[in-house]
Amino acid sequence: MTIRVLLADDQAMIRSGLRLILEDQPDITVVAEAADGAEAVALARRLRPDVCLIDIRMPRLDGIEVTRALAGPGVTDPLRVVIVTTFDLDEYVYGALRAGAVGFILKNAGPTLLAEAVRAASTGDALISPSITLRLLQHLAPTKTPAVAQPAVPLSERETEVIRAIARGRTNQEIAAKLFISLSTVKGHLASIQMKLGLRNRVEIAAWAWESRLVDPANGQRAQ
Repeated sequence: MTIRVLLADDQAMIRSGLRLILEDQPDITVVAEAADGAEAVALARRLRPDVCLIDIRMPRLDGIEVTRALAGPGVTDPLRVVIVTTFDLDEYVYGALRAGAVGFILKNAGPTLLAEAVRAASTGDALISPSITLRLLQHLAPTKTPAVAQPAVPLSERETEVIRAIARGRTNQEIAAKLFISLSTVKGHLASIQMKLGLRNRVEIAAWAWESRLVDPANGQRAQ
């Protein structure tokens, strides 16, 4: 199945470059381009692409507003948004992820990672490289976050291990290998975690873990 992608960036050269990279892949096609956030929202709602690659800084509506409009908590049938930016510690990135984005990738990440991010998003997974995840975590460390809601049904020890792995940017395959469990078991834990925490995807799980300080901001290891 071909993955249909919408590109949104206010720079024509960036859009052209991203299009060339993505359409070089046999399973990805770019169905539309948008030069600003408002156009991105309109095109995405009309075309319903499988993945929306959205720049964080655009005129009219920025990436966080676009993300909220297409994938926010109030959206009944959310689209899959991947944030693409030059700034790995941009002040808007965390907000965009909390607004419903399922991935975050740098423009200089390279063709392979870009294609992997699109494929991951299309299957409901997410791709945020471990280095970026850790830097976001360290960036958030000095900030004060509001009280984090705890699940009504307690998390199991294994579920907590899975959450910590997600917060460090691990893929399902990596989690399965590290914990010596099957891929289907990992997915089962993810479904249980999402239900207990009332969250929609692994990015929201990672954000919950960061806010709950389940991972040590200093080094990405288990919090004591």
